[in-house]
Amino acid sequence: MSDPTAPLQSLRAQIDALDRELLGLLNRRAALAMQVGDIKKSEGSAVFRPEREAQVIDGLKAANTGPLATNSVAPIWREIMSACRALETPLRIAFLGPAGTFSELAALGYFGASIVRVSCTSIDEVFRAASGGAADFGVVPVENSTEGVVARSLDLFLTTPLAIVGETSLYVRHNLLRKVEGFDALKAVCAHPQALAQCHTWLNDHLPNVERRPVASNAEGARQASLDPSLAGIASDRAASEYGLHTLAPAIQDDPHNRTRFAVVALPERHPQPQASGHDCTSLVVSVPNRPGAVHDMLVPLKVHGVSMTRFESRPARSGQWEYYFYIDIDGHPDQPHVAQALQELRSACAFYKLLGTYPLDTH
Repeated sequence: MSDPTAPLQSLRAQIDALDRELLGLLNRRAALAMQVGDIKKSEGSAVFRPEREAQVIDGLKAANTGPLATNSVAPIWREIMSACRALETPLRIAFLGPAGTFSELAALGYFGASIVRVSCTSIDEVFRAASGGAADFGVVPVENSTEGVVARSLDLFLTTPLAIVGETSLYVRHNLLRKVEGFDALKAVCAHPQALAQCHTWLNDHLPNVERRPVASNAEGARQASLDPSLAGIASDRAASEYGLHTLAPAIQDDPHNRTRFAVVALPERHPQPQASGHDCTSLVVSVPNRPGAVHDMLVPLKVHGVSMTRFESRPARSGQWEYYFYIDIDGHPDQPHVAQALQELRSACAFYKLLGTYPLDTH
């Protein structure tokens, strides 16, 4: 009588053999990556090149013929590249903490898990850590699909020496978390102001008489909820696990497609502007003279040279004169002649001009 488990055992044996083969190949890759690292060290060049990693992942996605899903390629290879980079010195990455925030998830998704995590208490501290050398890179939220821009990040781009060298976006799923089950004796919901705004309708419908208490981050709200059973937090699944909380209600965000975009920032002298990858974004902040038609004149070069503008935000200049700074994202890289010409002409029409960075688009 044949063994009914034989086919399964055979498949498992083949998988085990392939796993060992993969491990051998990964170690060969790691050895080559160490040689590359030695060359970079002797040349004094940057260890992390976001445009190179973007090109590697894009090439692998294009070569994938399945059955592995193409959208699984990027997270797998980011972890492989992260582990290889860490063989020398793991990158130090600053993010808005504590542990369990969406900013931490964004940092892990972009750099992989083989990093040193530098948890910061505020967006200001993330910028200080990356500016002062306490971290190699910072990861900061810049825009949410529901609530718009994160104003503090935009203001700090204007006043700090950091440049944007990368971006990543994250699907934001907000959960109502509490130390005890049920809604009885719940006094307050603690979360970042953006999260409270993103869950406004749900909170109005289900907890209209419960205080909404703004805190520095969603994970901080979860931490406070773990210490006081009268509090609840709005945070990620990771935060629920981190702080031992029950999920009273999952996915309470008003927009089911809620996403947050994060910028990866670094000092230009330590991490130079990424070279063109073929799918790039250029960010800048400008102001124009206070005269009729000035904003129109500033944007004309983009149209003339066929450069697409993907974002346009204004922030008060705080001069008391009703003047504004304009934050602009465009498709393309300054190494492309038509982009360079458009930027040169745009700059000549501005009273203030600062290139915030050029970096590969998040297409993963």
